[in-house]
Amino acid sequence: MFALRSLPFSLFLVVAMVVGCNNHEVKHNKDFEKSIYSMVKDRTNREIEVNSIADFKWDKAYLFEPYSPEEHIEKQLGVEYDDPSHISSRDDIYLLVFLKEGKVVQYAEMNRQKGYFSIGGKEYLSPSEDVLMIERQ
Repeated sequence: MFALRSLPFSLFLVVAMVVGCNNHEVKHNKDFEKSIYSMVKDRTNREIEVNSIADFKWDKAYLFEPYSPEEHIEKQLGVEYDDPSHISSRDDIYLLVFLKEGKVVQYAEMNRQKGYFSIGGKEYLSPSEDVLMIERQ
């Protein structure tokens, strides 16, 4: 009898654990975005050292261009990623996704601001190789 009463509670715990393990704990870093925006606004800046404005720990950062499909993002990251920015249908932003120890920890939506972002043909950025390049229109 006790087992039947605890079944709904057990199911609730399992569902809560599964839901708790998705992207809801990934931080949308709006402060980072503001820093990027102010640096891009200064037209003399051609490069941004990402680690100098990231106030969190990360070991890889991937840059995704407008219209990047979610399958491509997941393949690059090597993990499941439910993209909250919906970049696959947007042309106004670039997406920078940060990983720490193989887990997505933060992301930033970077407004294009009449320019293009690049990581110079690298697969990803690291804290020691963190230059994000700005090419203006």
